[in-house]
Amino acid sequence: MPPRLCYLAVHSTGAFISHKTDSMIAVVQRVSSGSVTVDSQTVGQIDLGLLVLAAVHREDTDADAQWMASKLLGLRIFPNGEKSFDLDVAQAGGSLLVVSNFTVAAETKTGRRPSLSPAAGPEHGSAVFHSLLEHLRRSAVKIETGEFGGEMRVAITNEGPATFILNSRE
Repeated sequence: MPPRLCYLAVHSTGAFISHKTDSMIAVVQRVSSGSVTVDSQTVGQIDLGLLVLAAVHREDTDADAQWMASKLLGLRIFPNGEKSFDLDVAQAGGSLLVVSNFTVAAETKTGRRPSLSPAAGPEHGSAVFHSLLEHLRRSAVKIETGEFGGEMRVAITNEGPATFILNSRE
């Protein structure tokens, strides 16, 4: 696991508050279907599974990609009888639709315009995102994706809704 980077702040009570930064983030949604279209062509499509909107930060490494892949494959958020969150994506017979989305890395604390400076640049972002895909493809789960850096249209049918945010360094 890469070292944790954080900002320390002091709350008005005198307690220290830490804010972890520069970590791979994924917004994960349990879906009954999902697709990605680029230039009117469907480039990725799944039925039951997970839609993953993944953002790579400037400081992310292969270790972040490996952690995220393991977490995505092991996350038990599919129903099993009476239990709402019991099965992982493979046990549920699902797939992953993994979409690069650098805006998930945006900093929104101040002002009205999101700052995208925490996001990795195109070269580093592509390398780490493709590392994530490589780690995921080592499993038996079907992996679909969009087009890195492309203008994409993402369509899903969210189940639940069940939406989670994963952070590689929290």
